[in-house]
Amino acid sequence: MGEEFEAAGQFATGALLARSVDSETASAGPQPDAAHGICLNCGTALVGAHCHRCGQSGHVHRSLGAIWHEILHGVVHFEGKMWRTLPMLAWRPGELTRRYIGGERARFVSPMALFLFSVFTLFATLSILGIAPPSDFGMPNAELAAGISEQRVDVERRLERATVRRDDAGRTAEERQKAAADVARYSEALSALSQVEPVIARNAANDTTYQTGWKRLDKGIEKLNRNPGLAMYKLQANSYKFSWLLIPLSVPFVWLMFAWKRQFRVYDHAVFVTYSIAFMSLLFIVLTIFAAIFPGDTGMAIVSIVAMIVPPIHIYRQLRGAYSLRRRSAIARMLVLCIFINVIAVLFLVLVLGLGLVS
Repeated sequence: MGEEFEAAGQFATGALLARSVDSETASAGPQPDAAHGICLNCGTALVGAHCHRCGQSGHVHRSLGAIWHEILHGVVHFEGKMWRTLPMLAWRPGELTRRYIGGERARFVSPMALFLFSVFTLFATLSILGIAPPSDFGMPNAELAAGISEQRVDVERRLERATVRRDDAGRTAEERQKAAADVARYSEALSALSQVEPVIARNAANDTTYQTGWKRLDKGIEKLNRNPGLAMYKLQANSYKFSWLLIPLSVPFVWLMFAWKRQFRVYDHAVFVTYSIAFMSLLFIVLTIFAAIFPGDTGMAIVSIVAMIVPPIHIYRQLRGAYSLRRRSAIARMLVLCIFINVIAVLFLVLVLGLGLVS
């Protein structure tokens, strides 16, 4: 139950944080057509429902119900922008990107706000569904050697007892025959363990932690070798905390595809990348929930097909619409960008793993 509450908290936090990042968002609740007096924030004379200088609403709430209304409004409403943004992000991503770059900021959720919302929602979904890296991942050679040694001692003890039963003249012929079969079985197991144990022991003796000379990194590598399961958990946690690194990692690769086109700026590529990553995160959420509802082979087949087909098509449509490309040019850049995505993913994993080792 604790994981479900934590996941719900992550979802609400992401929505509220995204709403705060979206600087065009106004206060929740119904607003009058006109307001009089002065702004309680900056002291400017009001000429409408909002202050024309700082943007604060002319009507402020001072009730407990208003706090809950603000929370629910921030989580599910986004001032109505979410319901305009999501359909365009799914079906007309290029037009959404172009219009936002062109200056239509108040109508849509900003790229960074949508990115934050999608990332928080993604990890909240993973927490609710209990999807996490295995805690018992890997087994160092030293632990394996110790386990084999304990197993050999146990087999030797069983063999000794079986031998005593076999040689006991006071037992029946049937009991001695059964004891003899146990002696043969334990002897065979002991022979196999005796052959494996030296190899594992030799590998354990040769296990040395790679030393880089950087104490913090060497300590992290030592922890990784000692507890790979914990390292996998930290990798997932760092992927969540440092997911924003995907944006600065991706922008240079998109810029390379348009380096000779002066009309496109780095800001344009950043908007393109951020909206694209937000869509992929939301798509992953939908596919994860679908796989949880339909866990059979048919469900997994549908998830696999959608995961292979939808992302390239979405990238193509966003490229063509955002940069006003012809069909062949958009397809070519889509194929190049798909290759770049693999490089970006590797760079991101290396950075996240490195940050986990030194933290």
